[in-house]
Amino acid sequence: MDRLEAMSILLEAVETGSLSAAGRSLGMPLPTISRKVSDLEAHLKIRLLLRGGRKLVLTDAGRNYVAACKRILEDVGEAERIAAGEYRAPTGELVISTPLVFGRVHVVPVIAEFLKAYPDIHVRLQMSDRVVNLIEDHIDLAVRIGALPDSSLIATRIGTANLVVFASPAYLARRGTPRTPEDLAAHDCIAFDALSAGDRWDFASNRVGSSVQIRPRLRANTAEAVIEAALGGLGIARTMSYPIAPAVAAGALGIVLRDYELPAVPISLVYPSQRLLPLKLRAFLDFATPRLRERVGPGAEPARGL
Repeated sequence: MDRLEAMSILLEAVETGSLSAAGRSLGMPLPTISRKVSDLEAHLKIRLLLRGGRKLVLTDAGRNYVAACKRILEDVGEAERIAAGEYRAPTGELVISTPLVFGRVHVVPVIAEFLKAYPDIHVRLQMSDRVVNLIEDHIDLAVRIGALPDSSLIATRIGTANLVVFASPAYLARRGTPRTPEDLAAHDCIAFDALSAGDRWDFASNRVGSSVQIRPRLRANTAEAVIEAALGGLGIARTMSYPIAPAVAAGALGIVLRDYELPAVPISLVYPSQRLLPLKLRAFLDFATPRLRERVGPGAEPARGL
């Protein structure tokens, strides 16, 4: 029996929630998955899983064993990376996660420059507005926009962004410009699901917060869809400031309610804390951080633990 393989299969089953899900993830038949876990239990002479239910349930011994397996497999992975030279030279695959629009506008151009400078590194870029778990999803580095919760991650701030309200000049000419957040009740609005709590938008004035009801004519799950709708004159929209900067500079969109904007939020590069930082990650941090700070603007600060 290959115990490391059996440990990996068990861990995958726990992380995906079932033996069948582990089989799909690993590309192995369910009978093979079940047999390898059973072989592992026979070798250990303990029951690891309680079978029969729809959801995978670990025994007490199984929970302790899975925690040990995770540590062992992480140590094996680190040993393999050291043997492969990942800590001696910047080489290998770098997995980066970034929000959709920020990635397209800022991260992709920097990655293109980076890959030219480091031909032995290749990048797998995952663009999504979903906040990923770096450890579980095997992400080396992520861009996070907003306040960062306490965690074991390390963060480097590269700038700040504001949440802004905007519309096309044609819409404002037709419907008027709101002067206070309460004026939005008389306007058609475009809501970005990732930023809106229901049908309410939060504002601040003189350090006092307020929340107003809006009337969305359109709800969308990407900033790009929201911006396109606003450019088409559909209504008043709200996103972070960076994706609309070119349209504002060109006069295609105008920002309103400036006096009621919430405080700026940080934009950070985050990565897991680890004993040895792979040189591919160190190379990217050293290369990308000053370039992203230059693109994003002020608000940068040195790396810090969260």
